[in-house]
Amino acid sequence: MNVQEDLLFQISLLHVPNIGAVHAKTLVDTFGTAKNIFHAPVKLLESLEGIGHARARNIRKFHDFGKAEKELRFLEKFKIQAFFLTDPLYPKRLLNCYDPPTMVFFKGVADLNNPRIVSIVGTRKNSEYGKAITDRIVRDLAKFQPIIISGLAFGIDTIAHKSAIKNQVATVAVLAHGLHTIYPFDNASLAREIISSGGLLSEFPSGTDPDKHNFPSRNRIVAGLSDAVIVIETGQKGGSMITAELGNSYNRDVFAVPGRTTDPKSEGCNFLIRNNQAVLLNDGTELAEALGWMEKETHKPSKQTELFVTLTEEEKRVFQIINESDGIHVDLLMSKSALNTSRFASIILNLEIHNLIHSLPGKVYKAAL
Repeated sequence: MNVQEDLLFQISLLHVPNIGAVHAKTLVDTFGTAKNIFHAPVKLLESLEGIGHARARNIRKFHDFGKAEKELRFLEKFKIQAFFLTDPLYPKRLLNCYDPPTMVFFKGVADLNNPRIVSIVGTRKNSEYGKAITDRIVRDLAKFQPIIISGLAFGIDTIAHKSAIKNQVATVAVLAHGLHTIYPFDNASLAREIISSGGLLSEFPSGTDPDKHNFPSRNRIVAGLSDAVIVIETGQKGGSMITAELGNSYNRDVFAVPGRTTDPKSEGCNFLIRNNQAVLLNDGTELAEALGWMEKETHKPSKQTELFVTLTEEEKRVFQIINESDGIHVDLLMSKSALNTSRFASIILNLEIHNLIHSLPGKVYKAAL
């Protein structure tokens, strides 16, 4: 099957009625390719969890490939890339989410699998404090050359994108509509700048307008595409709080900038911090330290040996498990160590205190030696 035919079936899957991101992932995991999905027997399709008879019939009866052909022409005309779930260039962080977009459309130059990606979100009606702290955080992060993700909305989003460009940091705007338009329109010139330094990303085909129900869907990509979500000024309701909640559900590190207790624009951030849903953040250096981006102090081998000798046998065993991996999730580590929760937590804390292991985003541990 040639690339164009493959892409035709992939785009068509987006247009099958009642097939959402979770259903599509189930289908792709089972059949491997979009073409195989369209040619699978109804009985096999409807036997899959969450698919059922109605969705299986929708897939087998689908013949409206004209929309996909039109989309192919649009992509070619405007030099837009399309990455399906199985594409090697698909953003791998999104694959760790339970509801990854079936396909993303991208116009730009950024590497969506950059080793360092952070999202910055916040209110559309920022204060001068919000603007200043956003500028400072992006400026602090510039030397680490992450990609800054945001949503191109007015307020904090716009400030984050502009600050990234000013500090020569790649920035990607995730859109709640197709790439045929820009919303808000006043940010059209900013969008053109973003394309040259990062890119525009959307899961929606061309012709999809910025309807309000698309924005929560957009927010999940903002959260899932990053290692960490930074919330700067927000009320207790709105898109930024949804993004923070999604970040936590995807096991991302969530940070919030504190504000005055009397300031409505900081209510959301203060709430997240107070309820342990976000780590208090003052500047970009703190974020870099938390994500393990800072250069660690080099210890003399003799000191490392000395520290290792003082460990208990259980601590040595846990360290060896971590050391033999290139990064291991806390759940798997605990399972392999065969220790109870309290003893395991104590050992991990001691190994971190002695700088023998690093805590990475996503509750992953790696040896520091």
